[in-house]
Amino acid sequence: MGVALGVVLVAFGAAHGALVVGLAATRPRWRALAALLVAPLAPWWGWQAGMRRRTAAWGLALALYVIGLAIATGW
Repeated sequence: MGVALGVVLVAFGAAHGALVVGLAATRPRWRALAALLVAPLAPWWGWQAGMRRRTAAWGLALALYVIGLAIATGW
């Protein structure tokens, strides 16, 4: 279970990074820095900027991580 959680966490980090890079390519560019520091801003602004697949990957990875963590801790 630990390996699966690690893989999903890496996928979440990659999706978040892709959103931040995408936001850095659009104006205003300060949103990329803000989204890097405050994670929930990345999918919000990413969706508005038309990055639907990246936002969906971010949400799916987060959901899988939360579900896996709940299972691993017996919650």
